[in-house]
Parts: sequence; structure tokens; C-alpha cells
Amino acid sequence: MSLPVARLPADWTPAAASLAGRVILITGAAGGLGRASALACAKAGATVLLADRKARALEPVYDAIAALPDVPQPVLQPMDLQGASPLEYQTFAESVERQLGRLDGVVHAAVKCEGLTPLAMLSPEEWMTTLHVDLSAPFLLTQACMPLLLKREDSAVVFVLDDPTRMGRAHWGAYGVAKAGLEGLASILHEETDETPLRVHTLLPAPMRTALRRTVWAGEDPDKVETPDAAAEAVLYLLSPAGRAARGKLLDLRRA
Repeated sequence: MSLPVARLPADWTPAAASLAGRVILITGAAGGLGRASALACAKAGATVLLADRKARALEPVYDAIAALPDVPQPVLQPMDLQGASPLEYQTFAESVERQLGRLDGVVHAAVKCEGLTPLAMLSPEEWMTTLHVDLSAPFLLTQACMPLLLKREDSAVVFVLDDPTRMGRAHWGAYGVAKAGLEGLASILHEETDETPLRVHTLLPAPMRTALRRTVWAGEDPDKVETPDAAAEAVLYLLSPAGRAARGKLLDLRRA
């Protein structure tokens, strides 16, 4: 692990209006961590842009946020990270600027992992698509959104990592390579933006009850694994002004 490690302050609790007036883009918003993060950000006062492959998958998240009292209306932003060209990422960012005029944060919660496979058996297609969704897409989307983020007085991008003690082991394939590369991407981007308003963060959640975990740990009792809510609160911390203390660091949520 190359990034310095930070811990969530023991006395920190999410404030009701900690993201008031901010616009936050969340990829993979129909999934476990993405959905939980979208709800947490909306409750904290943010206008949440819900991004995922299909609008229909986002509709239950949209409805859940719309049903909350006194929160800004969310915005559906369907985006196929796997199939989009570099130009489409740029067009996506331009659409955000036209609709909302600003962007204060990006949470890269989208993920692709088809399970554990030896490299000798990994198809070229799975290798390329996994690397694209889990590594290239976060780069392309962040790059496209940087002009908007750099206009704000305080903005943040959050990259979600996975346990580095596992990622270099057998059978983690393209997913393991992508997560290792994502840490490198975050480290480089932090070095390049450290004196700008844009904060770069990485988050290492504890085991979460998500579709990805069910794919990898098929025999596990899901009731014994925590929901993504704790990780979503940590996302909220990083996006809020309080998260400045963790700038350029890896926020490790695993038990010490």
C-alpha cells in the first residue's frame, strides 16, 4: 500500500447539511455502495447525479431519494462506462455543466468483477472490459470532469479500492490488477492537484454485503456481513469539508 493511511475520526457523525448546495456524481449508483452513498449524500443536502448503465436500474434509487423529506431532487445520468468512448465522457461532463452549472464531487462506485479466475483461463474480452470499467473509466470520467471540479472552492473525487493483501493473490485477475492500478492513479492525481481546490481520496471499505461480494464469496451467509451503510457514511465524510484531513490518503475502514 503506497498511500498513507487515515482512519475515520471516532467522534465524527454526519451532519444534516454537510453537503448542502453541492452537486455529487455517483457512478454505479444502482449498486450496493453506490446506492447507499447516493442516499447518504442526498440526506446531507446534495443534489445527487445518479449514473449507471441503464436508467431503469436507477429508478428505484431515484424514487427512494425523492421520497425523502426536504432533499434536492436527484438527477438521472445513464452512462455505459464499458461502452463509452473518450468523447462520450467529455460530452457527459458538458451535459452536467449545462444542466446544473457545477460539480463538487465524484464517487467512483461502479465496479466490474465476474468472479475468481486463473489468468490462464481469463478471456481477453473479460480482461479488457474489466480493466476498462474498473480503471480506465474512472480516469476518463475524472479527466473530463476536472475543469468543473477545479472551478469550485472545495471539491473531491473518491476512488474505492479493495483489500491490497488479496488483490495480488492468485485468481483475482483483471479486477485485482485494476484495483492496484487505481491506487496508483489516485496517488499520481493527488500529487498533481495537491495545491488546487480538488481533493483526491481513496476509500478501503470493510467487507460489505454487495453483489460483488456475493459473486466472489458465494457460500457466505450475507447476514453476517455489514451493509454498505458504514462505507457510505465514510464517502460522505470524504466529500464534506471535514474530509480535508484525509486528502491524498487511504481511508481504511477495516478493523485496526
